[in-house]
Amino acid sequence: MSKEVIKAIIYCRVSSMRQVTEGHGLDSQEQRCRNYAQNKGYEVVAVFHDDGVSGGLFDRPAMIDLISYLDEHPTEKFVIIFDDLARFARDLEVHLKLRTELKGRGAQLECLNFTFEDSPEGEFIENVLASKAQLDRQQNRRQVIQRMKARLESGYWAFGSPPGLQMIKDLIHGKFLVTREPYSSIYKASIEDFANGLLQTIEDFRQNVLRRYTE
Repeated sequence: MSKEVIKAIIYCRVSSMRQVTEGHGLDSQEQRCRNYAQNKGYEVVAVFHDDGVSGGLFDRPAMIDLISYLDEHPTEKFVIIFDDLARFARDLEVHLKLRTELKGRGAQLECLNFTFEDSPEGEFIENVLASKAQLDRQQNRRQVIQRMKARLESGYWAFGSPPGLQMIKDLIHGKFLVTREPYSSIYKASIEDFANGLLQTIEDFRQNVLRRYTE
């Protein structure tokens, strides 16, 4: 009698869109998880990617879809694989809530760098590592805020590029804004029209910009 193949679901997450577009983080996570599943003899039946979503959130699009997938297959048992404990969650409360939601649906959690154990000692270690992931997230956020504040105090723009402008790198000044033609001139002219009363609404402004683009 052949042994029943265990069905696996892969979950991947990165916290920034830059990781999605430049770092290939999701692809590498998925590949490592697929290699793990293959070595275990699991059949991967679904993959869920959260693109640019914080691990401090419970309501993530792909995670919600994963939970819905489990609800749609209530009689089946799945192993949920993720690359790193911090990919699962970077907040202790969220970690515990997700763990409860998934295990309550009969899913078994497996992580490439951590072994879940149903023992007081295993639970303690898991909570410590989840708390460490939360600390890392909070410290990273604080450092980002401090760097942005320092840039603003030095007279530099520290946010995303406004329309018509772009960020460039300089050895002395770091990243700073410069005009991006012809878009800069188009937005400048439309803003001046709005200020002079030639445009009355945001829709007028938008149509004016589009018209200038096509001229």
